[in-house]
Amino acid sequence: MFKDIFQKKQKKKYIVVPQNQEQTRKEIPDGIVIKCKKCQHILYTKDLEKNLKVCTQCQYHYPLSARERIGSLVDEGTFVEFDAEMTSSNPLSFPEYEEKIASDQKKTNLQDAIITGKGMIESYPVVIGVMDPSFRMGSMGSVVGEKITRAIEHSLKTKTPFLLFSASGGARMQEGVLSLMQMAKTSAALKKLDKAGLLFISIMTDPTTGGVSASFASLGDINMAEPGALIGFAGRRIIEQTIRQKLPDDFQTSEFLLEHGQLDQVVHRHELKKNLATILQLHQ
Repeated sequence: MFKDIFQKKQKKKYIVVPQNQEQTRKEIPDGIVIKCKKCQHILYTKDLEKNLKVCTQCQYHYPLSARERIGSLVDEGTFVEFDAEMTSSNPLSFPEYEEKIASDQKKTNLQDAIITGKGMIESYPVVIGVMDPSFRMGSMGSVVGEKITRAIEHSLKTKTPFLLFSASGGARMQEGVLSLMQMAKTSAALKKLDKAGLLFISIMTDPTTGGVSASFASLGDINMAEPGALIGFAGRRIIEQTIRQKLPDDFQTSEFLLEHGQLDQVVHRHELKKNLATILQLHQ
């Protein structure tokens, strides 16, 4: 009798394993959560977007689209876009280039890798250009160079400060020398801006590389960057093979460049609008 009572109270020493775990696993719909690329923390996508796409745990800065960037900085209802319909041709008859451009236009709802226009930041007028890395890796082709040059010319005409956000993999290979020419064209336009005594603020975001870093991105009266941004001309591996030395782990980051005098500021995304407004106020 007592033996039967104790046997009934004993717990089972085994567990039931379902034969098909895929059927019992709870499915999480795509897009609800995201794992941080840096700290691996699980984030709700909506919370990340509300936080300007900055990880709430490690402060990793995710890329922003050009429209998201403008929305986070320019006073509501003040932005007027320039040259919205300008689009790339295929001057070198590069195979499948038109198809790739059309695909990116459909995916991003952009005509090319930059948006330019005018607006207000904390009631201070600016001409602004914002590159978008989701369009052809933010590569600089003829359209990017032309839109930047036209924006600079508008800044000259209206005597308005010019802000440029860079995010690029470099010159666009499908346009060859025509892409490389944009380095000289934009730099020459910025020289005119400098001679006129007008302010140019360059803000480098992740990544700013190749011909973009070697031209207009590095020519600001004030050069700043977001935390952790990759900034440089040649790739790390190429440099190490050339100099036959191991580079520091933080080489080509915005923090490394700040430490070595190549940047004026590294500014957190949450502080950027306030920081820019202060600079604009000082240069009125």
